Amino acid sequence: MADGQDRWVLHVDMDAFFASCEQLTRPTLRGRPVLVGGVGGRGVVAGCSYEARARGARSAMPSHQARRLVGPSAVFVFPRMAVYRALSRRVFEVFAEHAPVVEQVSVDEAFLEPPELRGADVDRTRRWAQDLRAAIREATGLPASVGAGAGKQYAKIASELAKPDGVAVVPRRDHAEVLYPLPVRSLWGVGPVAGERLSQFGISTIGDLAAMDDDDVVHALGRTVGPAIARIARGYDDRPVHERAEAKQISAESTFAADLTTAGQVAVAVRRSAEGAHRRLLGDGRAARTVTVKVKRTDFTSITRSYTLPAGTTSLETIVAVARSLAPDPLDFGAIRLLGVGLSGLTEIHQDALFEQEFLPGARPVPAHDELDDLPDIVGVGTTVTTDDDETPAGGAAAVADDALHAPPAIGAWRQGLEERFRTGSDVRHPEFGHGWVQGSGHGRVSVRFETAVTGPGRMRTFAEDDPDLELADPLDSLGW
Repeated sequence: MADGQDRWVLHVDMDAFFASCEQLTRPTLRGRPVLVGGVGGRGVVAGCSYEARARGARSAMPSHQARRLVGPSAVFVFPRMAVYRALSRRVFEVFAEHAPVVEQVSVDEAFLEPPELRGADVDRTRRWAQDLRAAIREATGLPASVGAGAGKQYAKIASELAKPDGVAVVPRRDHAEVLYPLPVRSLWGVGPVAGERLSQFGISTIGDLAAMDDDDVVHALGRTVGPAIARIARGYDDRPVHERAEAKQISAESTFAADLTTAGQVAVAVRRSAEGAHRRLLGDGRAARTVTVKVKRTDFTSITRSYTLPAGTTSLETIVAVARSLAPDPLDFGAIRLLGVGLSGLTEIHQDALFEQEFLPGARPVPAHDELDDLPDIVGVGTTVTTDDDETPAGGAAAVADDALHAPPAIGAWRQGLEERFRTGSDVRHPEFGHGWVQGSGHGRVSVRFETAVTGPGRMRTFAEDDPDLELADPLDSLGW
């Protein structure tokens, strides 16, 4: 075909996945600004609907800031990972029906390279992508965006152009027109540090990088990754689509141009690394039981310390609190040149503990805001996902066992959790009205909206908190399967 090309890679990204799952299973939330995440004073947004994004909210934003931006119409719900995993499995079943090889990137996105699209033109590729979206919608009720291009990078960028709930096809012949004007940060491997280095060379767009002299590329980005990123900018991405092994450990670490010498600097560095690992954890779709802190002194000697929680967590604040308790004080330990936070013991069993802080090791007080010190420049950043196919890195997962801590659950915390079972967002069941979720509680009363993905918007009813007919329910029942 005159318009065909030899290779088409598709990137499928479920739109606002966590929030879309909530809007699917709780129809009253459809069309409303939904924020998924921690609702406490130091909570963080894990996902938000497009209605919330239109008002400035975004993932990884502090919850209080998102609530302020969205205003009184914001609906905050805590994550229900069991529901997200169930819908993710069904989405990937659809992928498997359409392509022999599926490369899972996270709980809500994947690459496909359908053999029947080899040599296909743009129109045929677009129809194939539209059919895939329709199949996902029919199987799950969820929206998806699909991008198609001549390689993984171009498919990924195309799916961003397709959002929300659309299709974008970028053939190789249109790279200069479509991709070159985009910010250079759109490319994998070009983060804040690399972007700043490129800006010093006057490079701001993908087209600028594509035209950059090879020696300047090496000088700006290094001999290892620079040429590879420049090659992708110039339209050559031949990386294969292949199945990936399941992650065993997720970690993020930074190397600093000047050593960390104060507790305030360490506190900031811990949070930054924890946030990087936490983003990967949410994308993986599982919870972590073990938190590990790795630190390296100026003399390059390093230690790792870990702590294992009694149940898996997806809470950023829990991860930060554990990591803070493990990180040494430079005054006692010595100046620190590298600090990283790792998450392991990944599990699909996730306990939404209301009082997780009581499970933590002896907590070190978090410095007040005016005690948090500025970090030195970062000269190296790494976010690693270790799988069964990977060799264990030195000082990585294998070193954790040498300094592992294990603590039993705090019984008092579980008892308090039972007493506050009807918190906002909890799934409940009533013998007469069926499945519902708590919209609010207090003063001995509980307001419940009875609805599921298959019922349409439901009525709200109010009960006494000690009503024997109102019981906690399995969140999966909200799917109506």
